Amino acid sequence: MDKLSQLDRRYVWHPFTQMRDWVRAEPIVLVRGKGAMLVDAQGNKYLDGNSSIWTNLHGHNHPKLNQAIERQLKQVAHTSALGLANEPASLLAEKLVKAAGLPLRKVFYSDDGSTALEVALKMAYEFTRRSGRSNSPRFLSLDGAYHGDTIGATSLGHIDLFHKTFSGLLFKTDKVASPACYRCPFNRVKPERRDARLYAKCNHECVNKVEAKLSKHKYAAMVVEPRVQGAAGMIMHPEGWLKRVSEIVRASGALLISDEVMTGFGRTGEIFAGQKEGVRPDFLCLAKGLTGGYLPMAATLTTKLIYDAFLGEYEEFKTFFHGHSYTGNQLGSAAALASWNLLLQPNNKKRRKTMERVLDHELDSLWALAAVGDVRREGLVVGVELVADWKTRRAFALKDRAGIRVCEAMARRGVLTRPIGNVIPLLPPYCTTDAQLRRMVRVLRESIREVLGAGQA
Repeated sequence: MDKLSQLDRRYVWHPFTQMRDWVRAEPIVLVRGKGAMLVDAQGNKYLDGNSSIWTNLHGHNHPKLNQAIERQLKQVAHTSALGLANEPASLLAEKLVKAAGLPLRKVFYSDDGSTALEVALKMAYEFTRRSGRSNSPRFLSLDGAYHGDTIGATSLGHIDLFHKTFSGLLFKTDKVASPACYRCPFNRVKPERRDARLYAKCNHECVNKVEAKLSKHKYAAMVVEPRVQGAAGMIMHPEGWLKRVSEIVRASGALLISDEVMTGFGRTGEIFAGQKEGVRPDFLCLAKGLTGGYLPMAATLTTKLIYDAFLGEYEEFKTFFHGHSYTGNQLGSAAALASWNLLLQPNNKKRRKTMERVLDHELDSLWALAAVGDVRREGLVVGVELVADWKTRRAFALKDRAGIRVCEAMARRGVLTRPIGNVIPLLPPYCTTDAQLRRMVRVLRESIREVLGAGQA
């Protein structure tokens, strides 16, 4: 074991990682990267199959992003946003607002996805109180929701594995059924062929559940990951669900908080996922890909109506009393501006569409494996659900570590991704070549066969 591995095992506590398992094996110590490739301390090369936990858009060590940060470093690395403004943060806010469109008009910067949600929660809470709608605002989110790890964001979550331990610290929020078609409780008919994605006739029961919930209580806001619930297992929402639910939320008088921490910046095919259904929320929460995967930065966009509720004379104390030391950081803003310019280039837009077509073709080969229950794709987000029995959709027990073992086998073959329980995600950087995409899927297919058997469906 090399020195870096020893230092890591001795001193570092890794997130979402059972450290007893971690110290049993030598870790992969990554030391450099280029494009979609990463290299470890031993010189082994890996394809970045999940864009470094869904953050890296354009590839590692990108010259345009490097140059943008270097230019800003020659000016200033950071100044406070408390009572001071700076150029790159102002320029970035203008671009975000214009891209999001009305009614979003104001940008509040923070550090990561969790804090972006905290900002939206606090603003929605106080706006609801000040507008007289409720003195004790409540929030609604989806079953299987994950919106971050800070206390407010955790309170919005409904994944017992992540959230139940901390229940004593959290405020109560309500949940409603997620539109998870593969495991829909209302679906009584099994598909005749898995690759046809033939489900029972949908009567929109999940939408009706949302409407019923909103009719019973006066909620401050409903919080939604538009079109894809990431940590729930890359759950892809059916076409039209988001639009219908947004209309129901509006009719109820509640606000809509859109968590696009993972889905934003082209990942689902549009700049923002909600734009695919013409949905414009009251809050748009952004992070992860905002800086192209270079620096931690987040943004919460909101409306002038909500902004105006915090205006007043100094002595009225109507100020939004919330902030972060690195709010509006110049280095992060400079990287985000460079990433934004790359994102909007016509050739890059065209490339993302080509990647979608290549993925569709390659992913079809996975349906033949008995251990594959569902293959889901939205834009450049893929979730492959592993099952113990595809006919009954019976899941592997967590103790089987099916997803972990498949990802370990993938790493041995030179592709890195991280499982979500029994779901294997693939979220390639936008610079990934066709050959690299084919290799990612081939390695996933070979790894499933190695770990779970080569049985055919």
